Amino acid sequence: MAPFVGNVAQDDGSSSVTSSPLKTFSLMSLSPPAPYSPWLRELKSDERGLCLIHLLLNCANHVAAGSLDRANAFLEQIALLAAPDGDAMQRIASHFTEALARRALRLWPGLYHALDSARAVVLPLAEAAAARRHFLDLCPFLRLSYIVTNQAIMEAMEGEKVVHIVDLNASDPTQWIPLLQWLRARPDGPPHLKITGIHEHRELLNHTAVRLTEEAERLDIPFQFNAVVSKLDNLDVESLRVKTGEALAISSVLQLHSLLATNEGAAGDARKAQRAAPSSQLSLGEFLDKDHAANGHSPSTDSALSSSPVATSSPARMESLLASLWGLSPKVMVVTEQESNHNGAALNERFVEALFYYASLFDCLDSTVPRQSVERLRLEKMLFGEEIKNIIACEGWERKERHEKLERWAQRLDAAGFGMVPLSYYGLLQARRLLQSFGCEGYKVKEESGCFMMCWQDRPLFSVSAWRCKQYD
Repeated sequence: MAPFVGNVAQDDGSSSVTSSPLKTFSLMSLSPPAPYSPWLRELKSDERGLCLIHLLLNCANHVAAGSLDRANAFLEQIALLAAPDGDAMQRIASHFTEALARRALRLWPGLYHALDSARAVVLPLAEAAAARRHFLDLCPFLRLSYIVTNQAIMEAMEGEKVVHIVDLNASDPTQWIPLLQWLRARPDGPPHLKITGIHEHRELLNHTAVRLTEEAERLDIPFQFNAVVSKLDNLDVESLRVKTGEALAISSVLQLHSLLATNEGAAGDARKAQRAAPSSQLSLGEFLDKDHAANGHSPSTDSALSSSPVATSSPARMESLLASLWGLSPKVMVVTEQESNHNGAALNERFVEALFYYASLFDCLDSTVPRQSVERLRLEKMLFGEEIKNIIACEGWERKERHEKLERWAQRLDAAGFGMVPLSYYGLLQARRLLQSFGCEGYKVKEESGCFMMCWQDRPLFSVSAWRCKQYD
C-alpha cells in the first residue's frame, strides 16, 4: 500500500480510519500517483473515502489555478475510485468529478460550447419533475417544509374569511392538499381559498390546478386557482391578482436563492475570487473536522459571508422582488432555503462548502435507501448532481444555485421591511411526528431563534423561517 494511504490511516497510533483521522491528516501537496496505480483498487471503504477527499480537493485547487495537466492527472485517479452506484463517497466523487471536468473545459470556450450543444443542457421537464418527486419520497425535508409552512399559514389566517396563498413554485399539489383538509376542519368553517401558482411550465401548473380543484370540490371548499406562467426573475406582481380584503400568505420553497445570480460573468467572478482567495492553504482537518460539523460549525468560513462581494450585496432582481412582495402586505411569508454558503466568489470556497453539504445528503440516502434503487440514482443524478455542476462549473447568470445561510436571508429580508415571526411549538411537534413516522433517527428538526433547522445528524441542511411586513408588528 502506498505511504500516502498508510499515513491517512494513522491516528494516535490507531490503524483505523474511522477514529477521526481528519483531525490529524493535513492537506499536503499531493503529487498524483502514476496512472492506474494498482494499489488504489485495494483500498478499504474508509481509506478510499479519505483518498477521494484528498484527490478531489487537490484537483479542485489545480482547476481553480488553471493547472489543467495536473488536474487531469488527479481526475484519472479519481475515476479509478468513484462510482455513481457505489458507497456515499464514491457517488459524491462521481458528481464532483464531472463538475470539475466541466469547469476545466470552460478554459477552451470553443470545445466547451461544442460539447454543450451536443447534449441536452436542460433536463426534460418530466425528468426534472421526477427528480423532485424522488426527493419528496426518499428524504423527509420537503414534507417537513410543507408541514411547517402550512402550520404557519393556518395560524396566521385564523378567523380570515378570504385567504389568498401565493406559491412561488407551484410545480406539485402535494403541499396544499393537507392544507385544504385542515381548513375544512376549522371550527368556523373553511374560508374562500385562492391559490396563485407561479411556474415557467404551464403543464405543471395545469396538473396542480386540476388536482387541487378536485380536492376542494370533494371537501366542499370554495376554491380558485390562478396560474401564472413566469420565471421568478421576471415576475410581474400585477399578475398575482391580489385584491383588497384578501388575507395574503406567500410560500417560497427553495426558490429565492436563484435571484442572487449576477450578470458579471466568469471574468468578473474570477476577479472577485482572486480578491477573496485565502492567503494560505487550509489543512484538511480544518476543512473537514467532523466534530465541528456535528456541532453545526462546519468549516464554512463565516467571515466569507461578510467579506465576499457576492454574499454582501443583493442583486437588483432580489431587491425588486422582495420590495414587490412587501408591497402586497402579506400576513405571513414562509421561506425554506438550503442552509449552506454556496455563493462565495472563490471556487475553492464553494467546492469545500458543497462537498460538506452534499456529503450529508448522500450520507442520509446511503443510510435509508438501497444503493441499487433506481429512484435514488435518478435523484442523485438529476437533482443533486445538477446542483453540484451548477455550483462548481458555472458563473455569472448561469450559476443559479447560490445557496446562503439563514443569517444572510434574515439580513436581506429585514432590509426589505420584513420582520421575523417565530414558528410555533406546535409546528415543531408536527415536524417531529413526521420524522418518527419516517423511521430514521438520523433526521432531526431543531429550533433556533424562532426558526427551524432540518438536519441530518446534527448538521443543518435546510432552514424554514416565517416573516411578515413590519407594519403588522
